[in-house]
Amino acid sequence: MQYRKFGKLEWKVSALGFGAMRLPILDNDSSKINEELASSMLRYAIDHGVNYIDTAYPYHGGQSEIFVGKILKEGYRNKVKLATKLPCWLIKKTDDFDIYFNEQLDKLQTDYIDFYLLHALNKNRWTELQQHGVVAWAEKTIKSGKIKYLGFSFHDDFAAFKYILDSYDRWTFAQIQYNYMDIKNQAGTRGLRYAASKGLAVVIMEPILGGRLVDPPSPILDVWETAENKRTPADWALQWLWDQPEVSVVLSGMSQMSHVTENVASANMSGVCHLEESDLDLIDAVREKYNAISPIPCTKCDYCMPCPNGVNIPRNFEIYNQGIMYDKIDDARKAYNNWFAEEERAYNCIECLECEEKCPQKIPIAEWLPKVNEILSIPA
Repeated sequence: MQYRKFGKLEWKVSALGFGAMRLPILDNDSSKINEELASSMLRYAIDHGVNYIDTAYPYHGGQSEIFVGKILKEGYRNKVKLATKLPCWLIKKTDDFDIYFNEQLDKLQTDYIDFYLLHALNKNRWTELQQHGVVAWAEKTIKSGKIKYLGFSFHDDFAAFKYILDSYDRWTFAQIQYNYMDIKNQAGTRGLRYAASKGLAVVIMEPILGGRLVDPPSPILDVWETAENKRTPADWALQWLWDQPEVSVVLSGMSQMSHVTENVASANMSGVCHLEESDLDLIDAVREKYNAISPIPCTKCDYCMPCPNGVNIPRNFEIYNQGIMYDKIDDARKAYNNWFAEEERAYNCIECLECEEKCPQKIPIAEWLPKVNEILSIPA
């Protein structure tokens, strides 16, 4: 296993971290973890050098922390650093911090958390937590020894990421969604480098976009086939991340033993600045090809925003494009129908055409939005 710097800490982290969000399950029920297989996977990872285990309060319907705690109790707790996350959306008053944190300690069968994250921060949620006294609570809990280091996971744009980083000076680490397709999405490459410049460790989630980069459509496979150095699409995605010195650890949510063995093998071959120029050019070409097969040529410049009727035009187009690009239309439908504010969905377009006057790509937005809604509003 290769080990890397973790921000300003003396401790070094394994290149690969074990994410306990997509464990194998039984009966197609995410709350029923296949503990026999999952325990073999987690033990294999730790026995082969993985020393960072990531879980969270809601994973697997609340069962992930219980499972992880059970396995770490078998003599593994002192071999790893444990990360879990505060369910920020459940915090309604100051007392809730201790209520949920103590529940997590019980589930994990431990008396301290090495790396504690504020889960899924965006600008509004960070503001709400501050109003409930999250900073004072966290610093008190760190002083007690129950939390060793504080960080946050993040889903918003770069401006919000920078705002959160700059508004508190004792963050140890941040966790961001990042992969070769997300260089300008969410925190993006700018966020990665900005956090590292401030001395934070950066934990990477969604390195293969929830599996979407593993099984690419044929136009993408054709590009990969031109590589001088042959790798699987998953290995390419991981090596691209590990090539960057600002990346501390890459989390992988693994659901099969083969995922663990393959990712451990990839991590063993990883390194900073070890990809050749031709490798980086190839990954750029893959990104360009993915973007070329997206049906709507939206660059998410946001010139069309705000929509006078509240439609989030770039997000509608992004969800639709990703469903087509990665051949995952059911995933796009779930995102549209379950995780997207109803008032921002495409069907709210009233065809005022104000957006089309501003669009530098000259996209016929009012024509596309009804099509997007027609395809995505179908339940997955």
